[in-house]
Amino acid sequence: MRLINIGFGNLVSLSKLISVVAPDSAPVKRIVQEAKADGRLIDATCGRKCKAVLITESNHIVLSAISCEAIQNRCEEKEEQHYE
Repeated sequence: MRLINIGFGNLVSLSKLISVVAPDSAPVKRIVQEAKADGRLIDATCGRKCKAVLITESNHIVLSAISCEAIQNRCEEKEEQHYE
């Protein structure tokens, strides 16, 4: 199992991620609110501004304070390490 750091020592399984999206659009905000109401929201921002929303296979929503681009770079680094 490969884990990706999503900020402040919080880790998510790379194989369980479906998508990483920006939190700015109305549909994503709605997804976050619905997950919060259903108890499926994991806030890993440590009180900082949310910069990325991660959607998992289990339909849990994870909030991260690092950008989508930073998460993408970390995922690509993990993939490169995996094939070395």
